[in-house]
Amino acid sequence: MTSTAPAPRRVALAGASGTIGQAVAARLAAEGHAVTALGRAELADPAGLAAALAAAQAEVVISCIASRSGAPKDAEAVDYQANSRLLKAAQAAGAGQFILLSAICVQRPLLAFQHAKLRFEAELSASGIGYTIIRPTAFFKSLSGQVKRVKAGKPFLIFGDGNLTRCKPISDGDLARFIVSAIDNPEMSGKILPIGGPGPAVSLRDAGELLFAAAGKEPQFTSVSPKLFTYAGRVLGLGAPLSGWLAEKAEYARIAHYYATESMLVLDPETGAYSADLTPEFGTETLRDHYRRLLAEG
Repeated sequence: MTSTAPAPRRVALAGASGTIGQAVAARLAAEGHAVTALGRAELADPAGLAAALAAAQAEVVISCIASRSGAPKDAEAVDYQANSRLLKAAQAAGAGQFILLSAICVQRPLLAFQHAKLRFEAELSASGIGYTIIRPTAFFKSLSGQVKRVKAGKPFLIFGDGNLTRCKPISDGDLARFIVSAIDNPEMSGKILPIGGPGPAVSLRDAGELLFAAAGKEPQFTSVSPKLFTYAGRVLGLGAPLSGWLAEKAEYARIAHYYATESMLVLDPETGAYSADLTPEFGTETLRDHYRRLLAEG
């Protein structure tokens, strides 16, 4: 996507306290936009939210909110309801553009939070407001959970042979630049845009090898079968009708199985297979760069 620097806008940003939200806030400030950060308490109060957007005279609204757990209640409350309230407040305040951070995994929706995201995407698309929906692949953060294990000399955990899934992970900074570049950008208006970081696509085993190389260690891997999550989900699901706690845990098992077996790449509509070639790339920071920086920072 190409764009010229837009004129400074009054931007309301939901989710500014999150990892991506913080990067977006910093990018907006660096480009001279006036930013009003919206907290979760405001998002839960329609009247307060409408008042906040009106007071900010918001011209652009950016939503980086997402449910923390992915559990059905949390997904309904955040991925759908909070975004829906935000959209209505944006329209009431006269905002001309709504930029949504979604997720590439909604292409193959099997989980509660994916369906909640899709419901809001459909609502936003039909709302009449100018919109851009951005669906990133994996974040660097999602591939950084085993840094301490590797530093401690432990093996890197993989699912199956480590090549069941692939993604084009994107850094917080690069994703923030992409999101902010949608402001007043006609090439990105009214579109759903998947986006990844610089290629090539990496598997979980590839990520492990990059991490070991950055740490100067010989690769060690331990394989875990994704079937464990399937079995756990089935067992927990037996008690789901009687216990909300068990239902939530069963959904966590389904989420774990999904990410262990589904690639975060664009689905080829002709073949139904994930395609690295069809997954757009953006930015300059690679996963290798990220691992080296994490290890250097301790």
